[in-house]
Amino acid sequence: MATHITEECINCGACEPECPNEAISEGDEIYVIDPKLCTECVGFHDYEACQAVCPVECCLPDPERREEEGTLIERARQIHPDKSFDDNFPSRFKKG
Repeated sequence: MATHITEECINCGACEPECPNEAISEGDEIYVIDPKLCTECVGFHDYEACQAVCPVECCLPDPERREEEGTLIERARQIHPDKSFDDNFPSRFKKG
């Protein structure tokens, strides 16, 4: 599921530079995440980077956009054709 930013966003911008896919941008009132670019950091981190830096914890999984790890890594591969993702790519799904 893509991550989304809730109304609690204080518009601090801490999340934007953390996104490896440049999926986060400043909206009219709060920051927003483009779900077509969000991979929940699969392929880059074993955590969601925007969540890790958000001071008000408003970067949350979007219950309306549930996606499997395979879908997210394929999206990362499409967004970053110049990057090699081996079978041992970082993912929060592998934590446990």
